Amino acid sequence: MGEKIQQQAVVPAEMAGERLDQAAAQLFPAYSRSRLQEWIKAGELQVDGVSMRPRDKVREGAVLVIDTVLEAAVGWAAQPIALDIVYEDEHILVLNKPAGLVVHPAAGHADGTLVNALLAHAPEMELLPRGGIVHRLDRETSGIMVAAKSLLAHGDLVAQLQERTVKREYRAVCVGALTGGGSVKEPIGRHPKQRKKMAVVHGGKPAVTHYRIHQRFGHHTSLTVNLETGRTHQIRVHMAHRHNPLIGDPVYGGRPRIPPGASDLLIDTLRHFPRQALHARALGLFHPESGEELYFECPLPEDIASLLEILAAEDPVEGARV
Repeated sequence: MGEKIQQQAVVPAEMAGERLDQAAAQLFPAYSRSRLQEWIKAGELQVDGVSMRPRDKVREGAVLVIDTVLEAAVGWAAQPIALDIVYEDEHILVLNKPAGLVVHPAAGHADGTLVNALLAHAPEMELLPRGGIVHRLDRETSGIMVAAKSLLAHGDLVAQLQERTVKREYRAVCVGALTGGGSVKEPIGRHPKQRKKMAVVHGGKPAVTHYRIHQRFGHHTSLTVNLETGRTHQIRVHMAHRHNPLIGDPVYGGRPRIPPGASDLLIDTLRHFPRQALHARALGLFHPESGEELYFECPLPEDIASLLEILAAEDPVEGARV
């Protein structure tokens, strides 16, 4: 499926003398620079009716014209998988991802992913990089996500994420009785020995996680977590780094820590909780077309809600809610 694209823009005075590909990236922000470079080389993005090279300089008043067919950006199959859609319009789709659903195909997960489901729901998303995915949740992390349905939305949402104007709030349940909130500001990169894991490492990418207490228990804490950055496994890595790993985390949690005198129910719950206790609860962003500030929430899934109930009953502490 291809979509005919015909657009034009005039080079303003402040862009005079810039490379064609640089000017085009600013004048046509809905498209990636690599895609614009491909069109320039193919003669599908011309200047005053003439083909130029990406590095050629443009002059003030020059007219850039795109005349091409936008082909599918991904070759993944559409699959009818149920989606819990929170909001949808022609530009964005906001959904509640269940635990266990991989976001997009990768090694070991060729299909059955969120992207496969999105392509069945909205086939036009195959025209977008990564099928409209602009951010991810780990397979076993549940909660709210936004995907782009248009090129305008894709470019704008990527920019919002880079500029850190997207607000993301999580609920996490960790090991240890925390006495107050705080922040973890430690760089994250690949683990030096276990390449499938991430870790706090010297020279890693900057990462900032803010947390505050949502509910206290005797030996565990429910946290509200906000991210400034979006590194792979960020919350899981940062909480494990401060020796408060998430309950059920198979990668960073280590062996379950059983409190002294724990009941059979609490022991069974902590040993067999099936995933990291992490849920993306809320998402705030600006609508790519209107600029309206939007805020979405989704409730805790049943497994984490049940975990909190069991902790409140079996691992109590006075003044649990703050």
